[in-house]
Amino acid sequence: MAIAISQEAFDSMVRENMEDLGMDPDEALADAVEALSLQGADLSGIIKRVPGEATAAEVSPVVRVLDELKASHSASGGSEQDLDGLVSLLDELRGLCSSGEGSENAGIAVRNGVVEALVALCASARVQQERLLASALKTLSSVLRDVASTEKFRQSEGPKIVMDLLKGGSENSDLLDAGFSVVAAGSAGNEVVKESFMDLKVDELILRVMKDKSKANVQSLYDAIRVLLTPDDNRVVASQVYGYSRRFAEIGVAEVLVNALREQVAPSSLPSACAALKSIAVNDEICRSISESGGIDVLLQCIDGAGEQKNKVIARSCCSLLSKLAASDANKSVIIQQGGFDRFLKLTSRFSEDPAIIQEVMSMVTVLTLRSPENAARAMEVGYGTLAIQSMERFPSSGQTQKQACLMIRNLIVRNPENRTILLNDGAEKLIRKAKALHGSCKDAASSALRDLGLDNYNA
Repeated sequence: MAIAISQEAFDSMVRENMEDLGMDPDEALADAVEALSLQGADLSGIIKRVPGEATAAEVSPVVRVLDELKASHSASGGSEQDLDGLVSLLDELRGLCSSGEGSENAGIAVRNGVVEALVALCASARVQQERLLASALKTLSSVLRDVASTEKFRQSEGPKIVMDLLKGGSENSDLLDAGFSVVAAGSAGNEVVKESFMDLKVDELILRVMKDKSKANVQSLYDAIRVLLTPDDNRVVASQVYGYSRRFAEIGVAEVLVNALREQVAPSSLPSACAALKSIAVNDEICRSISESGGIDVLLQCIDGAGEQKNKVIARSCCSLLSKLAASDANKSVIIQQGGFDRFLKLTSRFSEDPAIIQEVMSMVTVLTLRSPENAARAMEVGYGTLAIQSMERFPSSGQTQKQACLMIRNLIVRNPENRTILLNDGAEKLIRKAKALHGSCKDAASSALRDLGLDNYNA
């Protein structure tokens, strides 16, 4: 954990360097930054200035805009001109926190009360002031970047205020997109904020919004699902998100997501929708229910389309989700019966120079052939042994490709000894030993593949 330090303490240290040690201003400032960094202090959001030479607003444009925003909000009478001025300041603030120096600017803004100010603005605005609220929510999502900021959001009753706005403004897509962006940003890395949103029944709200086909392309809604269901708070030993995933599935969000993938989701939102569905698919029962809703058929169609359009982002997203669903033995049969092996091989031919796509395909085949000699035999028949060899030859510098090829080879041979001779005759041993020597990440997978090939010196 980094050591917390206030702006006042930083300024005091710079001042002491000048007054007690006789340093000139620039030297005093540089020394304070270096000394505190060595001590492990968290300097994010600290305005590095010489006290007395300039005010915080003069040094930092973020502080200037934030001060103007607070003053304008306090003096606002609700006229159209007042609202235009607030929106302009919010847009400027968001631009500063999203630029190349966005992370540092967001940290400065958080230390100077931006989260509390934006939550208060959202609480005081009327639901009808949609343009103002959407701008405020977008700006809020741009500054929620770490636990310090998300805790301020929680302590300001941000989750309840945002949920009230989402319920009241559910007819406005721009407001919904901005609001769910805050749900995602506020929940990231903070288990307590996730719990707050779940207590407020965000899952039921998401389901209601998704059932409205006109709102199907609110991408931040899919991002919110994924973040809410991701155990990403390092402070927590046992996350509750597994239970949240089951809640989402029980009320029907998974089924609605499958329908959205089938009918409504724009290509730009499809990867996010896949990631959302993947975060819900946490057990065999849910994976099978997604298949029964037509999820596997939809994903195979999306994979075919992504191959034809050479869209590798969609291809990877769909393959990743399908790998998760294939963990269910019942789904393995569905995928293979619908021509999965042939369709995946066709995809690799369309992306023959892209190791990332080939890795995803080999990962799927590894899952499909796990503890299934019948599937392993079928995979070898259609050419996955050849794919493994060719991938190792074509991408020797890609450690992940080499590792995934070794894992797939293991499943192709461990219960199918007849496949060992085929792969050995194709040069598998030399390629696996080379991968083991070049990539530390391949060591275990390569050794296991060599052992399953029947080679005695697999640890050499």
